Amino acid sequence: MTRSPDSFVLPRLYAIIDPAQVGDRPPVEVAAALLAAGVQLIQLRDKHASSRELYQSAQWLAEYVRAGGGVFIVNDRADVALAVDAGGVHVGQDDLPVESARALVGPGKIIGHSTHVLEQVREADRSTADYIAFGPIFPTTSKENSDAVVGLDGLREARKATRKPLVAIGGITLENARAVIEAGADSMALIRGLVGAQDVRKRAEKFLEQVAEAVKGKG
Repeated sequence: MTRSPDSFVLPRLYAIIDPAQVGDRPPVEVAAALLAAGVQLIQLRDKHASSRELYQSAQWLAEYVRAGGGVFIVNDRADVALAVDAGGVHVGQDDLPVESARALVGPGKIIGHSTHVLEQVREADRSTADYIAFGPIFPTTSKENSDAVVGLDGLREARKATRKPLVAIGGITLENARAVIEAGADSMALIRGLVGAQDVRKRAEKFLEQVAEAVKGKG
């Protein structure tokens, strides 16, 4: 998958599939429910898989999400994203630097970058990252050794620190989703609160409704 550098429009809802959070359901089944609900951006995040296991899961999901009209992102591993022709890669503070990932996947792929403090946001703003993730906004149990909670006030400051698309992540629920968008996030990334639901499609539809209402309210 290739793109013009200026063609990427960040969807309002960013789904992250973590096998540790979906129970016994195959990731492809979860992706199918997300796509059916209208989710357009899906990431695979698997911190415990071997390189081969991650490659195989990413290959299946890349093909499935692409066929469903969505964009597929691989977490951490630029090499796997390149190997399966994913839409892009998302890198954290302990992964390849953004420019190294860019050199590997090329200018036609999407690169996201995780940040947790304002200086990291400013650094990512100067990079070729296509979007910046910031958080955790609220307390979360989806990530081991989670960083300090930044809150909605922190999100508002991050919004001032970058003109790039900003993704809020961490502890986002149906109850606080609207506040996240109102605080300046262009998109919200969800793991357990979305893919851990018994009915993933229905939960995704409810989040999309909340986002639509928040955007309408801002307009």
